[in-house]
Amino acid sequence: MPTVELLFSAQPEHVRTARLVAAQVARRAGVEEASLDEVRLAVGEACSRAVGLHRTNGVEQPVRVLLTEEEKKFSIEVVDEVPGAASGSTGPDADDTAGGEDEGEMGLAVISGLVDDVQVIDGEHGGVIRMTWPTVTL
Repeated sequence: MPTVELLFSAQPEHVRTARLVAAQVARRAGVEEASLDEVRLAVGEACSRAVGLHRTNGVEQPVRVLLTEEEKKFSIEVVDEVPGAASGSTGPDADDTAGGEDEGEMGLAVISGLVDDVQVIDGEHGGVIRMTWPTVTL
């Protein structure tokens, strides 16, 4: 069960809020202070990507961010509602000439560079980018 679930409309201005919430929950969960910038940047990339997918494909459902504190780890899942887009494509209706696919792949590359434990999952109803960081116990 997520520690925090954040839903927001697919508007770029909401990405900043998601980044701030993710960093604060990660801090509380015990993610090392030195990793918090990585958390912010990775969540920002994943949320920006999800917002872009929703807007490009005319999806009106909100973007979901699940922040989960588990034993010895903290995970964040950014969920979009665009089937087949998690691996980098922007869906069947996207205009490839606008660079949508390249931006999706670039975002995934940035996330992979920031997070050691990242999974990209294509689902029937959309995609999930799951990122995990170790926590320290006091």
